[in-house]
Amino acid sequence: MRKFIAMALAASALALPALGHAQPLEALDAADSGDTAWLLVSSALVLLMALPGLSLFYGGLVRAKGFLAVAIQLGAIASVTSLLWIAVGYTLAFGPVSNGWLGGGSAWMLLQLGNVREGTLVPESAFALFQMMFALITPGLMVGAWVDRARFGWVVGFCALWSVIVYAPVAHWIWGGGWLASRLGTMDFAGGIVVHTTAGVSALVAALLLGKRTGFPRTQMLPHSPALTLAGAAMLWVGWFGFNGGSSLAATDDAASAIINTHAAACAAALAWLAIEKFSIGKPTSVGFATGAIAGLATVTPAAGFIAPGAAILFGIAAALVCYPMILLVKRRLEIDDSLDVFAVHGMGGIVGSLLLAVFLEPSLGGVGYNEGMGLVRQLIAQGAGVGIVAGWSAIGTVICALAVAMVIPMRVTEDEEREGLDLTSHGERAWEFE
Repeated sequence: MRKFIAMALAASALALPALGHAQPLEALDAADSGDTAWLLVSSALVLLMALPGLSLFYGGLVRAKGFLAVAIQLGAIASVTSLLWIAVGYTLAFGPVSNGWLGGGSAWMLLQLGNVREGTLVPESAFALFQMMFALITPGLMVGAWVDRARFGWVVGFCALWSVIVYAPVAHWIWGGGWLASRLGTMDFAGGIVVHTTAGVSALVAALLLGKRTGFPRTQMLPHSPALTLAGAAMLWVGWFGFNGGSSLAATDDAASAIINTHAAACAAALAWLAIEKFSIGKPTSVGFATGAIAGLATVTPAAGFIAPGAAILFGIAAALVCYPMILLVKRRLEIDDSLDVFAVHGMGGIVGSLLLAVFLEPSLGGVGYNEGMGLVRQLIAQGAGVGIVAGWSAIGTVICALAVAMVIPMRVTEDEEREGLDLTSHGERAWEFE
């Protein structure tokens, strides 16, 4: 018995160093469970926007014979960009900072992720997941520019290449500690520049490269289901709470403030859009309400966590006042067939919000204040430079990606295929046969 007790005490003594070593490892795990849960929920909300939300919003705006083609394109884009994000996108955007142009390549295939993302209380895996949702929805926004005429294979190849050449570097420049944020002081809370400016400008360039739909602008191409568009806009509105609220990376009053501002801007923009329609065409429309809400959401995105609710209302009104006439300019005056107004709504919304941010950061206007060494003028220069540089890079990158893929896969379907409808000619199905 004494021998057994002695052996047990010796084993316990040998185990003490191991137990002592376990404590520091546990202390390193500083992730906050509440913040982590909020980030996971926000990731799901952004995916809700990207797949059913955008599919219904865009799908309702096209002719019935192109609804399924829109949905399939969005699904394929989400799939291919997600895999690329895991393989190379995340490390290019959020890998270790070196020269400020691209992140270091230590996290290929999401290997060697940190226990907790630096500067947050969430696991780096949760952070990478949340950022993956932004990477997949951004090229998805561009689908609205080429509906009814882009070849499916080209769409998938173009968006895959674009996500690596355009999106990942821009995300690093502003969100990953890159040169626009660290040297110029450019700010973007949740994607006014990284998401909406890149997608909007690239969509406009892609529309120019693809050319007009057959019959545009003479033939009126009415949406086949405004009801689906309204349902999609509602999903986008809900999902945007995760898009902007989740960008605080914490379940705190910062997230609540961002969500309040997001909602206020959407409400103000939707009502302002209806008022503009009432005066311009004589009656408010359901598509107008949906479009106005999305414009407001895009416009407040770069500033959602930095401004006061009163400022967010002004952002929404500004969205309607700028984006509505921009649709008329692009389609009627310039006759550019950006089919579902991606540039006019998302691009211009993100640009306007990014510039207004410089003004409404002012504490006397309810903003969170400027970073050290910055003021109204310097911040406005930083925002303008950020928008201009990203817009230019997006345009150049879009031309490179589009033409590179077009060397292998033609950009457009034939005129006969377009006339018959992409649901049938590209995918062998017709949604409207089952209505």
